[in-house]
Amino acid sequence: MQPLEKLIARLGFIFSDSKLVQGALTHKSYGNEHPDRVYGLPDRERLEFLGDSVINYLAADFLFQRFPTTSEGQLTKLRSSLIKTSTLASFARELELGSYTLVGKGERASGANQRESMLADTFETLLAAIYIDRGLEAAHEFLLPFFEEKATLFADGADPTDDDHKSQLLAFVQRTYDITPAYKITSSDGPEHRPEFTAEVYKRQELLGSGHGPSKQAAEQMAAKMALAALLPGQQE
Repeated sequence: MQPLEKLIARLGFIFSDSKLVQGALTHKSYGNEHPDRVYGLPDRERLEFLGDSVINYLAADFLFQRFPTTSEGQLTKLRSSLIKTSTLASFARELELGSYTLVGKGERASGANQRESMLADTFETLLAAIYIDRGLEAAHEFLLPFFEEKATLFADGADPTDDDHKSQLLAFVQRTYDITPAYKITSSDGPEHRPEFTAEVYKRQELLGSGHGPSKQAAEQMAAKMALAALLPGQQE
């Protein structure tokens, strides 16, 4: 469990009510074991409800502005990809939210705080805390870097209905080998207006897969897809 102050410093917001963040990062299983420690904290499930609504609105607004010529049907697909569980969990991992989340002993022993569904929920509850304390503009500021990262893939022609291969590979490698896969951009070819990147993904020193794409993110996604195809034959299209 990392100190909450470290996360708050990383977020870059000054909270007028730090209990909002504490509540966002406190699972009900912890409250069941330590009711005295959660007294006065906001209900996490209520925060999750609000966070889900806020992220839906901000995702729709972001995509509407970012892709001015895209049809309603395609925008709906993009939004679904942007806010689905695996995507939100990948955002949460970037912030290491699992290591800040308080859960009961049984939940922690089973690794529940690093489970995809809980990570996604925690990202939503943290967003709700930011929205309540700092307002909609701060919530937008918090989400924008995550949204832009995904939007780059969409702009490069990635299918929004595709799974997030990097998140899948991360979950599999951490679960199976207890390490985090590492990516390396090995080359960048082509003219400036149309570059072609090559990425490789490794498990320690072992090459798992390589891929190409018009952006670094797209190349890493393709490398992860190739790695999954090798590690899980017959389960990847």
